[in-house]
Amino acid sequence: MTNSVPSSDIKPEQEFDSDAVRNANPLRFAEEIRISAPFKLENGGILPEIRIVYETYGKLNTAKNNVILVCHALSGDSHAAAHSPDDDPGWWDILIGPGKPLDTNKYFVICSNCLGGCRGTTGPDSINPETGHRYGMDFPEITIGDIVEVQRLLLDNLGIDKLLCVIGGSLGGANALEWTIRYPARVVSAIPLASGAHLTSQALAFDIVARNAIHSDPNFHEGKYHEKGTVPADGLAIARMLGHITYLSRDGMMKKFGSARNHGRDIKTKFETKFSVGSYLAHQGDKFVERFDANSYLVLSTALDNFNLGETPEELQEALRNTTCRWLILSFSTDWLFPPFLSREITDALLAVGKRVNYCNIQSECGHDAFLLSNDFAYYGEMIRSFIDNTAYEQAAGTPPPFVRPDRLDYDLILDLFPKNASVLDLGCGRGGLLARLRQQNNDNIIGIEVKEKYVLSCIQRGIDVVQADLNEGLNMFADGQFDFVVLSKTLQTVLDVEFVLDEMLRVGKRCIVSFPNLGYKDYRKRLCEEGLAPNPDAGDSVHEWYKTQNVRFLTLTDFEEFCRMKNIQIYNRIALDTKKHQPVNENPNENADMIITVISERVKET
Repeated sequence: MTNSVPSSDIKPEQEFDSDAVRNANPLRFAEEIRISAPFKLENGGILPEIRIVYETYGKLNTAKNNVILVCHALSGDSHAAAHSPDDDPGWWDILIGPGKPLDTNKYFVICSNCLGGCRGTTGPDSINPETGHRYGMDFPEITIGDIVEVQRLLLDNLGIDKLLCVIGGSLGGANALEWTIRYPARVVSAIPLASGAHLTSQALAFDIVARNAIHSDPNFHEGKYHEKGTVPADGLAIARMLGHITYLSRDGMMKKFGSARNHGRDIKTKFETKFSVGSYLAHQGDKFVERFDANSYLVLSTALDNFNLGETPEELQEALRNTTCRWLILSFSTDWLFPPFLSREITDALLAVGKRVNYCNIQSECGHDAFLLSNDFAYYGEMIRSFIDNTAYEQAAGTPPPFVRPDRLDYDLILDLFPKNASVLDLGCGRGGLLARLRQQNNDNIIGIEVKEKYVLSCIQRGIDVVQADLNEGLNMFADGQFDFVVLSKTLQTVLDVEFVLDEMLRVGKRCIVSFPNLGYKDYRKRLCEEGLAPNPDAGDSVHEWYKTQNVRFLTLTDFEEFCRMKNIQIYNRIALDTKKHQPVNENPNENADMIITVISERVKET
């Protein structure tokens, strides 16, 4: 459910439901433009004219550089948010409005009903001016590219040359991707959510069955049901029920329906209601028929099914190579319509061709519809807010946003090891303190890897590019020698497979910086030998007590140096620190230093 509706007003069958407040009421604030010239489609068809219905929020500034284009999903429309307290709620009220992540006090937000839709923009239920009848099944096949071209025509007519951001989920995410490829110079940043470069075969199968349900309805009449005065209600409802299953998740459905499995609601419907999940789906199907057109469902689902930027990493890299925008890519852990690996494919392809990209897989029980719901909004909403605000700040000021410098002696010393404008990959980057300092030096060629969702959010809030990933799984998204430096700062003790991770670092980086707490330090020895207590390098931080710590090993400076000798790793530089006294250590560092910083690389093999 969204913030626009009190929880007490949500009926049981509407929980976890992004459609809870949707209806077919007239769009009071919608505007339109008409393009009277013929519009040529990618697959060869021609539309004699185009009508585009859209809604706007906020004000366009003088520079026209505060524009955010919102792209809706298959069943969406231009009404993304309410315009006033007495307006009907929109499908993304949670995100759009004063003080919200797409802050209409700052940004000019545009959302148009896409080509092929049924809420005003030219689609199958529109009148064909050449025949005087609705297009119906005669409406030509369209592509995601055609949808983007119509959006481009809208922006051209509004005098808007550049988008601060293009954002959308599901089919809207495909639109956002297409925008970055088709018009790279016009897009400053892009946020595809719960999307991918193509559908999985499983998702395609669901769409095929849904379309078959519509075609098989006796009231479909080969798409000419308007002329017959009928509605293929059963087929469209079944298509929606099937689709709605893919929008949910196993965990969410168990939570919602498990305790009342055999207690379906008594609602007026022709569909089965014996089980609670059945009455829920029946309600969704019947309600959908009230506001959506069957032919539009066929046209838009087919356009999404045909969307494919590449099946292989190489094809996807080539498709995205010329994009110039900054990226925030978000997936949701229980989404099985667009599983997280699809977002990782896009992320990896962008990393491989050197683009500025952020990625996070939001932990959620809400499935595909999570990007429309409030359940996980604290993370994904704030990531969107920070990403757009920082992008706008950089665009206006030409510099990274300011930040509070953490008091870390090891950061000060590590920064001194980097030449100017060095490319840097920071593994286990935490809240991004080291990279934030580099960004303040206007170094754009930096990125962090972090597994914790809350730290990914912190990095994005600081304007740091970060990818959520487990470094224990390797760095296969990066090429050999891609970075001047790869950093592993105070993280080595948490690594599961030290040899594997260091091998990956040495492959990806020309030089590597590894820092770690030295358990040979005299105070740690004393604590263990004299007091019988486990060493705690993070004393005073309760989350690092021995029974909570993420440290999986203890090592000393001597251990590490011996490891490097065995593995033929060259130590170019070594800095030993007493962080309590805030000073370097030169004498007997294995005993007197509690922190070690090393610069390493593979030895050149003799020929």
